[in-house]
Amino acid sequence: MKTYCKDKVAVVTGAGGTLCSAIAKDLARQGAKVVLIGRTREKLEKVAAEIAAAGGACRIEPADVTDEAALAEIAARVEAEWGPCRFLINGAGGNNVKAMPTRLRFSDADYSPTGDFMKERGFFDIDMEAFKSVLEINTIGTVVPSRIFGLQMAKAGGGAILNFASMNTYRPLTRVAPYAMSKAAIANWTMFFAQYMAPAKVRVNAVAPGFMVNERSRQYLMTPDGGLSPRGEQVMHHTPAGRFGEAEDLLGCVNWLLDDSVSSFVTGITVPVDGGFLSSAGV
Repeated sequence: MKTYCKDKVAVVTGAGGTLCSAIAKDLARQGAKVVLIGRTREKLEKVAAEIAAAGGACRIEPADVTDEAALAEIAARVEAEWGPCRFLINGAGGNNVKAMPTRLRFSDADYSPTGDFMKERGFFDIDMEAFKSVLEINTIGTVVPSRIFGLQMAKAGGGAILNFASMNTYRPLTRVAPYAMSKAAIANWTMFFAQYMAPAKVRVNAVAPGFMVNERSRQYLMTPDGGLSPRGEQVMHHTPAGRFGEAEDLLGCVNWLLDDSVSSFVTGITVPVDGGFLSSAGV
């Protein structure tokens, strides 16, 4: 059975993560030649092994997505061996605990006597280098791959780019100021780049995952015994679907946005995949 991505090159950044590894494996299952990009080779090797075991085609290309020279080398190598990029999934991103204020704090007296300094960090004494690093990985880490692989698409006559937004795109959730700031920027960048690339027949859209279960989210949404943490309870109170999302919940939307045969007139949008989180005020 022929699929929309069969024998075409799909580049996935952040491919070692829970969500993007699921996307990479799904694209490979449908016959795409998948390029796995990420900073940690070991994580990429694990994903590659699963793709190979299922009979798919992929290659590992460890790199920092903010390094334009490194990505240009990867793009040239891939094009020479496999052909131009046809699909780009900009999934690389992240947060930094050192950039996360936990409560309002003006002076040493605002810390509780038994509190842990690192757990009671105020906005005015967060690590600004960490703050900048979050902005860079989430924004520049999307722009750079879009420049490198988007140019390949334009020269080849078409393509589809998928960016990763967040619930923070719409609501600045507590304690993640730079992450929220950067994810709001992703929706704006998606609109800008969509109109810019339209004459080249390259569509640009984004998904905004809701609260998905992965290694990191388990730490703050769940208790060690699998129950809900206080923050998890808050999230669930605002999620009409009554559950957290799984990586596979993204695949239908991702395939729709990438497939020209069903979404050729769709570009510049950000689609929430959130179990209704944005629709609910929790009351």
